[in-house]
Amino acid sequence: MRSYRIMIIEDDVNIGDLLADALKPEGYLVSRAYSGTEALMLLEKETPDLVLLDLMLPGISGEELLPKLNGILTIIMSAKTDIDNKVRLLYEGASDYVTKPFVVSELLARISALLRLSGAAEGREEPGQKDVIRAGDVELDTALLTVSAKGESTNLTRTEAAILHLLMLNSGRPLGRSTILDRISADTPDCTERSLRQHISNIRKKIQELDGIDHIEAIYGVGFRYVES
Repeated sequence: MRSYRIMIIEDDVNIGDLLADALKPEGYLVSRAYSGTEALMLLEKETPDLVLLDLMLPGISGEELLPKLNGILTIIMSAKTDIDNKVRLLYEGASDYVTKPFVVSELLARISALLRLSGAAEGREEPGQKDVIRAGDVELDTALLTVSAKGESTNLTRTEAAILHLLMLNSGRPLGRSTILDRISADTPDCTERSLRQHISNIRKKIQELDGIDHIEAIYGVGFRYVES
């Protein structure tokens, strides 16, 4: 299964942080924009699978930005509760509308449902499609089991790819050993707490041979963290 890309367009840093912290552990790739103008610039470089859009943005408002999203799945997040306004935005292209303050678990469920329905309708998951994620200059392909950096690539075992995938999705955030083992257990039941350290060591060496950087930091008493540089 490939990782879906979600763009958060929200000028409130605390709300944006809350959303990013909820989305990343679920396997979503997250990008952020803090204004309508910044969002347009970012959209020239990437096309997300879904957008979380605040209406009260500096510069270009969310309502002005909505028609420029060109059919990208969009969930409006707004404190505006006027029914007529909600209905109008849904007719103008919004996929869903969530009123602030919202319950994060409900929002996650709405996101999952929209992506699932869209994928079934549009056939987004094409046979053989690559599941590629990037953190900094490092790119991981979980379909081919390869990691690349600076134009070079090397092979990974399935267990190494699963561990690295989880660490890269949570780039910059420490993950406990038990958390890592629990999250990868379905795909790699052979990995144990005893062998995890060796797998981590193998991953570190393989990436370091590509770009000369030690991307995985061991945190005493906690676990491991992926660092981009």
